[in-house]
Amino acid sequence: MAEKQGLNGAYYGPAIPPPRHYHRPGRGSSCCGCCCLVTFLLKVIFTVLALVGLFLLIVWLIFRPINKVKFHVTDVALTEFNHTNNILRYNLTFNVNIRNPNKKIGIYYDRIEAKAFYEDQRFGYQSLTPFYQGHKNTTVLNVVFKGEQPVTLQGQELTQFNSEKASGLYSITLELSLRVRFKLGKVKTTRFKPKIECDDLKIPLNELSAAAGSSGKCDINF
Repeated sequence: MAEKQGLNGAYYGPAIPPPRHYHRPGRGSSCCGCCCLVTFLLKVIFTVLALVGLFLLIVWLIFRPINKVKFHVTDVALTEFNHTNNILRYNLTFNVNIRNPNKKIGIYYDRIEAKAFYEDQRFGYQSLTPFYQGHKNTTVLNVVFKGEQPVTLQGQELTQFNSEKASGLYSITLELSLRVRFKLGKVKTTRFKPKIECDDLKIPLNELSAAAGSSGKCDINF
């Protein structure tokens, strides 16, 4: 390498090369992509949590003790309940009051399946018409079970049936399987599937009356 001298003959040494700049392509774009993905996922998580919180709030408002939706068996008519040769023949009618005491929350009953049980064996089924129940409203469901169904009663179950036949009072359980949505303003929740159980019913034969020996109130289970 040639050496440089100044005009006055002084020696300055070899020339210093200019500094080199290195650029790593793609690193900034990768970081940006990762940050955008994390931000998007956080937004999705917060949105889901907010919706779940809203649904839980509405359910709490619906089913808290103050404004709880109430199911109540008011009238029962049992005109036939005969068990012979493991065949149960029956004719049974229920009137069920549904009370929505809430001022701002309506309920969509998208599916209503009524079932009747004796000694934990189902003998009756009816699918009822879906409907919408408005604010502070009472709706009466008329549930009818009529027909015959194989029901096997043995041992203690048969003894219980003969005892109830002699007294004229039968222990029958009514169950309602629901699929419901709640409406608060313009907001509608996802579907819930509560089960209504009326299992303390003593029903007299050949009488139209309230269920004897019970309040007729039903329990709500989710």
